[in-house]
Amino acid sequence: MPGEPVTADAPAGVRRPLLTQSWLDVTFLHWAADPAEVAGVLPPDVSPDTMDGVTYVGLVAFRVHRSGWFGLPPVPGLGSFPETNVRLYTVDAHGRRGVVFCSLDASRLVPVAVGRIGFGMPYMWSRMSLRARGDTVTYTSARRWPGPRGARSNITVRVGEPIGEPTGLEHFLTARWGLHSTVFGRRLYLPNAHPRWPLHRARLVTCEEDLVSAAGLPRPTGEPVSVLYSPGVPARFARPVGAPPTN
Repeated sequence: MPGEPVTADAPAGVRRPLLTQSWLDVTFLHWAADPAEVAGVLPPDVSPDTMDGVTYVGLVAFRVHRSGWFGLPPVPGLGSFPETNVRLYTVDAHGRRGVVFCSLDASRLVPVAVGRIGFGMPYMWSRMSLRARGDTVTYTSARRWPGPRGARSNITVRVGEPIGEPTGLEHFLTARWGLHSTVFGRRLYLPNAHPRWPLHRARLVTCEEDLVSAAGLPRPTGEPVSVLYSPGVPARFARPVGAPPTN
């Protein structure tokens, strides 16, 4: 089934969120990939989403800020932390576009445990930092648990001018309104909503990482085809929904 349209704005709001949080100082790095080379790591009935026959591997670094569950205030000391994820772009048999996370490195152990146990997400506990000086932002991570221990990243970007009208590819890579996951053998789709991304051009200064290959994906070769930065957005996640019945 063809995927639903790619829209810069969320197709639906989230009135009673499961989770609220802000994503701040976000850097998106993307490399083109052959869909056949990444399909094997995806859940059943989920396929690589493509644009002009190409899919993409994303390495996304940012700061989670003020996470809160069920509309409750964030827990002090637990709701804000750096995160770096490796993700693929996906579409399911019912046309729902989203992402599949291959790994999510985060610096707080409690959110890592909740994500792994409650939602089957491949969270990793890592030593991390995020430093912003002028127009330069640096993200570092070194994995502690569960492994491979020591998998790391060191990313520095220089933020450029705002993007007035993102390209079709830039919308394709950033305007993702849900994630596909499997929890205890059950396929789930977790919708989200947030304002339109305020995107900036960015220049990659440093990228030393092995998170992509540690996630079981081919090691990226060459420079990323897209480097973007956003000051961030507030996000709201709806409760997970199962796969709708097939005809």
